[in-house]
Amino acid sequence: MPIKPQILAAISGAISSYLADEEAAAQAMALSAAARALPVPPPNLWGMAGRSEAMQMRLLMQRRSLR
Repeated sequence: MPIKPQILAAISGAISSYLADEEAAAQAMALSAAARALPVPPPNLWGMAGRSEAMQMRLLMQRRSLR
């Protein structure tokens, strides 16, 4: 049983419209997610340096190089 050209055109148009709407919604969601992203504060360099120094001191104590 062949499908009428009018019905085929209506189905194709509906699918095309649906896909276009889905793509537009996905792009809008991506833009809103990027806008909602909070800025990240810079890393605490003083804290990182202090932790690194403390870890190095513990390593030297474990190796008994510090006397």
